[in-house]
Amino acid sequence: MEIIIKGASEAFAEKLVALAAQHDAELSISTVHPGWTVDRAECYLRDLIASSRRMAEMVIVDGDGYIDAEHLRRVIGKLNGPSNGLTRAVPRGVRRGWWPEGTPAPITPVSNPDNPSWHENVAYRMDKEIVPIFREALTRIAGRRDQRNSD
Repeated sequence: MEIIIKGASEAFAEKLVALAAQHDAELSISTVHPGWTVDRAECYLRDLIASSRRMAEMVIVDGDGYIDAEHLRRVIGKLNGPSNGLTRAVPRGVRRGWWPEGTPAPITPVSNPDNPSWHENVAYRMDKEIVPIFREALTRIAGRRDQRNSD
C-alpha cells in the first residue's frame, strides 16, 4: 500500500512516522522541496518562448537579478507577452511534474512604489541566491547548443 500526502509540513511527517511505528507499520517519507535547482531552472528556461527567454537572460546576466523595465522595453519592446510567458511557465512546470506545487516564480515584477494602483512595472527581479543557479542553467543550455553545432 502506498499513501501519498502532499503539502505536509516536516513536523507533521515526523508525527506520522512516529504514529506508524507505534503500530508496527513501516512508513517512509519522501519530500520534494519547492525551490530552484539547476535542473529545474534549465527546464524553465528551455520551456520559455524566445522573447521570454531573452527577458530572463537579461534579468539574470545583464541585471545580475534586477533590471530596469525601461531598459527591457528598449531592447525587447512591449513586455506584456514576455512577462506573461515567464508567469505561465511556473504552473505549467508544476502540471508537467518538473517542480512541485509551491515553487516560487523565479522572476517577479517590481511595481512603482509611488503609484501602486497603476500596474506599470518599473523593474524585474530575481532573488540573489538563485541567480547563480539560473546562470549555471544558461551555461548548460549554451554548452549543449555549442555541442550540437560542432557535431
